[in-house]
Amino acid sequence: QVQLVESGGGLVQAGGSLRLSCAASGGTFSRFIMGWFRQAPGKEREFVAGIHWSGGSTAYGDSVKGRFTISRDNVKNSVYLQMNSLKPEDTAVYYCAAEPSFQTWVMRTTREYDYWGQGTQVTVSS
Repeated sequence: QVQLVESGGGLVQAGGSLRLSCAASGGTFSRFIMGWFRQAPGKEREFVAGIHWSGGSTAYGDSVKGRFTISRDNVKNSVYLQMNSLKPEDTAVYYCAAEPSFQTWVMRTTREYDYWGQGTQVTVSS
């Protein structure tokens, strides 16, 4: 059973930075495509970023492109989301997701990921 635990959320002022971490256990992490999603109150869960198991391919949602960077460490079984130039509209619960897959592209929809963490709250004040 794959377990994902997010950390690093918190309260930050607009323009600031945060780094989220997601630690995975169970399964073969180096074969997981990993994703970050977020959900704000009253809104659907949306794709933020994803990274291929090789680390060679990444994808970003339009609203975070150029500000957020996803990375992974297959030795530490972890994926990270560096968030810079944060805006109040980035406020949400951020979820880590994993999908064991050999496909060559990064998935962007929630239904394509089988494993999810509990989420970590990110609040950006104006």
